[in-house]
Amino acid sequence: MAQDAQQASRLFDYEEAVLAQIDPEEVIEFHRQIVRIPSVNPPGDVRDAVQATAAKLESGGFATTIVSDLDIMPNVVGTIGNQAGPKLAFNAHLDVVPIGERSAWKYDPFGAEIHDGRIYGRGAGDDKASVAAQVLAGIAIARSGIPLKGQLIVTEVADEEVGGVHGARVLINGGHVKPDWVIVGEQTLNHVTLGEKGGAPVNITVHGRTAHGALPWEGANAIEAAGEIISALRRELWPELAKRTHPHFHPSSGSINLFEGGVKANVVPDMAKIYIDRRIIPGEELDRCLAEVQEIVAKAITGMPDITAEVELHPFAIAASWTDESSDLAQAAIASNTRVGLSPEIRGFSMMSDGRFFSAAGYPTIIYGPGDPRLAHIPDEWVGVDEILEATRFYAIAATKLLAGD
Repeated sequence: MAQDAQQASRLFDYEEAVLAQIDPEEVIEFHRQIVRIPSVNPPGDVRDAVQATAAKLESGGFATTIVSDLDIMPNVVGTIGNQAGPKLAFNAHLDVVPIGERSAWKYDPFGAEIHDGRIYGRGAGDDKASVAAQVLAGIAIARSGIPLKGQLIVTEVADEEVGGVHGARVLINGGHVKPDWVIVGEQTLNHVTLGEKGGAPVNITVHGRTAHGALPWEGANAIEAAGEIISALRRELWPELAKRTHPHFHPSSGSINLFEGGVKANVVPDMAKIYIDRRIIPGEELDRCLAEVQEIVAKAITGMPDITAEVELHPFAIAASWTDESSDLAQAAIASNTRVGLSPEIRGFSMMSDGRFFSAAGYPTIIYGPGDPRLAHIPDEWVGVDEILEATRFYAIAATKLLAGD
């Protein structure tokens, strides 16, 4: 008991030493610096943002490496500590979505203006608030001089907004990062989220036969067949998905988000394409998600002469993830949020993040970061100054809990 108390006291002292090295003005200034760097995806050029991030990490005592499979989409990996010990990876992304219509913005999308405690700009929340908080948390640990039994790896990447193929996936598939734990920075309102929904998107291609528009009975109308499929999905599958629930996620869901079809105004269409955006919760299997759509499609087009359909799972399909609440990572995260005066409540992340790559590779992963996900991708995106500072303290304490010691 005495030894446990001594260890707890030493850990508390380490945490205090790290927190003392967080300079709020430095955190916010670095955040504003990277928000001012346009890193819009597409095209996804994050070179300037990565250069600024790497320079900041190096100035704080990190060794950095640039990893990429595409020149305009580099990823920075910063390391500090004992590489022979356990490894914690921070991850967030530097690419941002396009601004849309400039006239819809009151504030300069790349101005990083501060008004009433909010920083405005594209990527202010998604995801440069997490980047800034992770980088400065890591630098605080380096500056504190506390002993580290393990290694902190700060990865700030490209391409998340368009699938992560040239970002997080490159780091993992190339073996550049092999962590014991991962904390992915995304907008969770600084709540601890222990997993994220998966995706089982489905592409349906309906084939028919062309004919003159004046003689429709001579053809097989692929768009009309697609309409039958859509109606069947809405009638049979969507209500079933709404019943599939998880205590920490929104229900399972499906949505027809893309449609393509038609040849010419006076030609019976011989092809139509449907894209289903399927979001899945823990426990749903990808193969079954595909099979249930296939069954509905086959039934919907039965009795429609010369109509066929292909139903395929999208290559980006991936299962939902959930990290055990009793795991070291989850317990450290919950305790860290309590330590900074925030809620210990656990949640699930209903969007998708680069965390899916780490989870699929077998690395225990949680998602945590400043900002409201409802503000991502909209005009006048913003994040609270206080939120960024709270997240910086969280990341710093979580890393200390997991890595500090002789």
